[in-house]
Amino acid sequence: MFLSAEFHPFRLPSPGLWLDIFQKVKAMGFSGVSFYHMWALLEGEPGHVRIDGVFALEEFFAAAKEAGIYLLARPGPYINSETTGGGFPGWLQKTKSQLRSTNPEFLNAIKPYILEVGKIVAKAEITKGGPVILLQPDNEYTLCSESTGILDMSNCLDKQYMAFVEETYREAGVTVPILVNDALPLGNFAPGTGVGSGDIYGWDFYPFGWGQPPCSNPQNWTRSSLPYPAYLSLLRNISLPTSPRSIVEFQGGAPDAWGGVGVEQCASLVNQDFERVFYKSSYSLHVTLFNIYMTYGGTNWGNIGHPLGYTSYDAGAAISEDRQLTREKYAELKLQGNFHRASPAYLTAQPNEDSKGIYTDSSVLLTTPLLGSKTNFYVVRHDDYQSTNLTRYSLRLSTKIGNITIPQLGGSLLLAGRDSKIHVTNFDIGGIDLLYSSAEIFTWKRTGNKSTLLLYGGMGETHEFALPKEIGVLTDPENENIKYSNAGKAQIVQWTVGKDRVMLSFGKDLDIYLLWRNEVYTYWTLDLPSPEPLGRYTSPSRLNSSDASRSSVIVKAGYLLRSASIRNERLYLVGDVNATTEIEVITAPLGCCKALSFNGRDMESTFIDGRLTATVLFEAPEIHLPDLAKMDWRYVDSLPEIQNGFDDNSWTLCDKVASNNPRVLTTPTSLYASDYGYHAGSFIYRGHFMANGNETALYLQTQGGFAFGHGVWLNSSFLGSWPGTPEASATNHTLMFPRPLVRGSRYVLTVLIDHMGYDENYYNDINPMKAPRGILEYSLSGHSDASSITWKMTGNLGGETYRDHSRGPLNEGAMFAERQGYHLPGAPTASWEERSPLQGINSASVGFFVTTFTLDIPAGYDIPLAIELHGPMSVAGVKDKSSNFRVQIFVNGWQFGKYVNNLGPQMKFFVPEGILDYNGDNYLGLTLWSLDGMGAKLEDVKLSYDVVVQSGYSKPKVVQAIEYEKRV
Repeated sequence: MFLSAEFHPFRLPSPGLWLDIFQKVKAMGFSGVSFYHMWALLEGEPGHVRIDGVFALEEFFAAAKEAGIYLLARPGPYINSETTGGGFPGWLQKTKSQLRSTNPEFLNAIKPYILEVGKIVAKAEITKGGPVILLQPDNEYTLCSESTGILDMSNCLDKQYMAFVEETYREAGVTVPILVNDALPLGNFAPGTGVGSGDIYGWDFYPFGWGQPPCSNPQNWTRSSLPYPAYLSLLRNISLPTSPRSIVEFQGGAPDAWGGVGVEQCASLVNQDFERVFYKSSYSLHVTLFNIYMTYGGTNWGNIGHPLGYTSYDAGAAISEDRQLTREKYAELKLQGNFHRASPAYLTAQPNEDSKGIYTDSSVLLTTPLLGSKTNFYVVRHDDYQSTNLTRYSLRLSTKIGNITIPQLGGSLLLAGRDSKIHVTNFDIGGIDLLYSSAEIFTWKRTGNKSTLLLYGGMGETHEFALPKEIGVLTDPENENIKYSNAGKAQIVQWTVGKDRVMLSFGKDLDIYLLWRNEVYTYWTLDLPSPEPLGRYTSPSRLNSSDASRSSVIVKAGYLLRSASIRNERLYLVGDVNATTEIEVITAPLGCCKALSFNGRDMESTFIDGRLTATVLFEAPEIHLPDLAKMDWRYVDSLPEIQNGFDDNSWTLCDKVASNNPRVLTTPTSLYASDYGYHAGSFIYRGHFMANGNETALYLQTQGGFAFGHGVWLNSSFLGSWPGTPEASATNHTLMFPRPLVRGSRYVLTVLIDHMGYDENYYNDINPMKAPRGILEYSLSGHSDASSITWKMTGNLGGETYRDHSRGPLNEGAMFAERQGYHLPGAPTASWEERSPLQGINSASVGFFVTTFTLDIPAGYDIPLAIELHGPMSVAGVKDKSSNFRVQIFVNGWQFGKYVNNLGPQMKFFVPEGILDYNGDNYLGLTLWSLDGMGAKLEDVKLSYDVVVQSGYSKPKVVQAIEYEKRV
């Protein structure tokens, strides 16, 4: 069972924190992580593939191996993933080729990247001692555009293209199986289907959609359907009998858009109820390769995102952007992950058709049986998956003790709305038959001659299980919530779930813990390290083994346990607590544990009812964060281009009379930024012309992607701006001149355009990624010939020959402070004007504000920090969106936020430790761009945190990157 979490290293550019994510995934009971790598970050300059620094994968592989996580590598070349251009580098806009095709120009473009990244992946394969077990070439190479009007949406696919990508990875040395995934289960490139077919076939499923706007009204579940039974029939026809049934991307969250509702709404939409209904429905299909996208989303720092999303890529995932586990959906994943770890019989059970009225007595419930040679699983859920009703029912099952109706001791089972249950029969718990259980299984463990089983249910539910009579008889069954019968063919126990756990012993053979679901959230199953090469990787042998070197422990411990090991009869635990926490060892290898250590500190341990216990005291640290609003801020004008006498002689002359872009030129020379090698951040154009005295207005058509903005000046006079909307990726704008121009005088038009990223290239017969950015069309009244304006432009300094290799090709844009490198630590700010962003700027322009601050976060605590920006407030005390301005946040040179006051919604920008120096000096820069003539200012800027966790995480090193050097 390959349960996998999607996590992208490039969205957490602090390599020292990758282990933290892997350990949290492992603690869920998951065995794997799927990851993309982003070509656009690695080959910003054609022919120079740079996979080093924060973009290197070796430390990522090492962290995965340390945590015991297998990897599914998905390096593209195309990834989609809400990244600019879907991961394609911007310079592909300059090519003539159809993207994702066998056009020789395109194949020549992708081959160096595939060979380079393929060699790195190949070195980390499992056969060479690494964690990589699968590789996916390209991504969702599935659909034609709707404009084709074709019923078979995949008949535009160039199978030779997929074959080329696969063969090139093989040429690079990759030997692990190749997994292909369809955006829909259409059977494209399934094993045995011919050219380009992979070794394993998979598909994607997003029940609530991934488009816009998915996160509004999160209680509304009318937007989709369960993937059953139609998909079961499809999968039977597509997948080979020897191939794992695979869902390569199943919805784990939803992205929010500019002007959206915020990531917490997305988390509420795809929440723990969603996981119980939709994931368990997928298990009823007998899916054995199941990847959840996203499990940790991270951050679209440094302009890596596409135009439909803002800086945060939290996506409402189980692990939040600040790496915390405060969402209940993480805990629900842990219940499911541990169940599958403890249920090897699931792998050989086969699903039958779903039914009503056969296995239950309810007409509103569906049941899907997965039947094995011994163990059977029954997935029960509402036929109307949206239902919020509480349904009473009984189960009719065939077991070793005959055909029975459950519960046998009276009453009814309960299924809450938007919930599902997995009931079992003849389930092996270390040589003991669990004849049936309506309660769900968290995990079990065999230690010596005794098994320990943990069952759970929802509050107030009635549950029942049965055991053979030949095992030890239940001792001390007296409990007001317990009914017990030993009169028939089996021992039967029924209980009503409450907050207090119930512990039952059946002689010396079996201990059973009956738990409320929310209490199980605090229980953890941890593999003990084995000799290499197994290490901490999950192995079925751990379930039954009493050998400490191959075994595992079950521990109740609160917020998080990361790892466990045993030395000299002492159990060493590493984990996190957010409150004073009781540690209780539920089961461990025989004779292993007489004492406890937690995060390297020996605990005062004692035995209570035979279980080793200790208390971890949560000691609130003293945290002193600098007040950023009161810091010494310095200011420099970052739009000197509108001042008289500005010298643009070194700028790029826009002189190309033709373009390879599929959009036909409607200007005398190309003003597409990509034609001149500028692909990220922002662009500035300067148009020089001689006035004839008849000019009254300028018409512009600009394009920067959804939510983009632009500002326009004539010499130093502000003409107007487009503040942007979430729905518009381009705009037509006529700007009137404030006064007549002087005939024979020279004038300069300055146009500043925000670039929100390139469009993705999801459909395969068109090139949406090539939608150009910049000025698409213009005209100057009184001038019949548009060529009377000579245009120059700039973007990031150097364009494709970018200067900062450490932060990659997308981190910088065209603003003066960025081109000068003033956003980098060490910039010469001492002589700048003393001015705060709370004072702001008093005209339509761009100001650059910098300050330094020192942090001294106490050791032993994980305290994720954010920079918060607040715009003006209205009289009613709510955010005033009428002020049109944009801010970029640079932290130690890294662009970690793009704030758009008039659109929102993001105001809090998390910056990971490692980018922030938690015990040293930090450099903060803000570009404040006012699109209003009266200027703009911030109401507040501050450092903040949401959680304080006493943590056993590995403290990350500060990421090394270039500092300021004077640029020419």
